[in-house]
Amino acid sequence: MHNKLGDFIRLHREQIKPQDVGLRADGRRRTPGLRREELAQLCEVSPTWLTWLEQGRPVSASAKVLSKLAEVMHLTAAERTYLFRLADKLDPMLEISNDSPSGNLDAIVKAITAPAYILNRQWDAIAWNRPAKDLFAGWLDTSKKKSAETAQANLLHFMFQEPKAHALIADWPDRAQRLVAEFRADCGKHADEEPLASLIDDLIRDSADFKKLWNSQHVVGRDGGTRRFMHPTKGALTFEQVTLNLAAGRGYKLVMLLPE
Repeated sequence: MHNKLGDFIRLHREQIKPQDVGLRADGRRRTPGLRREELAQLCEVSPTWLTWLEQGRPVSASAKVLSKLAEVMHLTAAERTYLFRLADKLDPMLEISNDSPSGNLDAIVKAITAPAYILNRQWDAIAWNRPAKDLFAGWLDTSKKKSAETAQANLLHFMFQEPKAHALIADWPDRAQRLVAEFRADCGKHADEEPLASLIDDLIRDSADFKKLWNSQHVVGRDGGTRRFMHPTKGALTFEQVTLNLAAGRGYKLVMLLPE
């Protein structure tokens, strides 16, 4: 298999001038740009490990090391995104930036008449419309946008830590079980990476129900279906859920609840 990650790192390493990273460019260099030893020192990794990475040997690069490589090599935003994709890792900076909804995402949900909201990779609600706010008592009606660090903005925090969820979700035990199985499938092998790891640890610590369901290792796809609610003022409501992945960013999901 072609070593795309190693070739990408080597190419950009060779394009860096030593003086651009605070090194003296004295002496004759056999290769242009930085030596492997110099890049390894700047990134606080061993030269042997970096050599193996460039050669395509079976070594793994953590998100922290990838971030350091991107910083030292002065990668653009697009180049940084490509680096993380080649390494099949989540970029922590990308996840942080996803916490704040853009105007385009707000426009998407506001153009939909049915309840609709957008989740990021951690399942924080980052945009929603008025019908969704009216439906989700205890979650979207109390959350403030651009506050994804609060418990109310996260769908899993709402489901497992907000008492109103038990009353609102008509079949809470079944929905809770499926929700965790869907989240596990969505996380995949990135569950031990930030910011997902901290979210999962918090939920395990604070909710015995989540801990039990997470440890069950069940996995299902987020493929929609019937959703029933017992709204505090509107009574029994039934919707057909449709979930679409958006091209706006990695992990964005548009969830719509269409009246039956």
